[in-house]
Amino acid sequence: MGTVQGGSVGDSTTERRTFVSYIDRTREYYRAQGYERPYRWAHFSEVPFAPLPRPLSQCRATVVTTASPLREQRARDGVLRGGKEVWSGPTSKPPERLYTDDLSWDKEATHTDDVESFLPLRSLAAHAAAGRIGSVAERFHGVPTDYSQRRTRDEDAPEVLRRCREDGVDVALLVPL
Repeated sequence: MGTVQGGSVGDSTTERRTFVSYIDRTREYYRAQGYERPYRWAHFSEVPFAPLPRPLSQCRATVVTTASPLREQRARDGVLRGGKEVWSGPTSKPPERLYTDDLSWDKEATHTDDVESFLPLRSLAAHAAAGRIGSVAERFHGVPTDYSQRRTRDEDAPEVLRRCREDGVDVALLVPL
């Protein structure tokens, strides 16, 4: 799985990958940026997940993305903040575009023109209308991607949790880009 046979003419034993190895690409990216140590993937012996407090059809849900507001957008009532900080936006009016150029995704094989593909708010609303989930929270949230696992763990994650609790969220759909 994940490889195909092939290669140069007369060489039928060469294998090549048929997928993008994000772990390898991430390590190469950070090495090219000049970091002395290769990227170390986060791991936790205890995970902060919990069982649903009620059936999914009765739960309030939201989405958390790693995309950012477009640079030309300004904060509205202090809610929509871009840059390298946690930000929130209204689920009732999904943004038509988000800023993704600073993130590591395969820009040659795909695009981010379809915001619904990484911020599925319309799909979430359709699931609520169909009774699959109880409701959609008033806000979705964005988190920065950061080399600092400490900052992600100690600052960004607690802020997203605080906002989700403030909104009465039972389920957060994490959609990294």
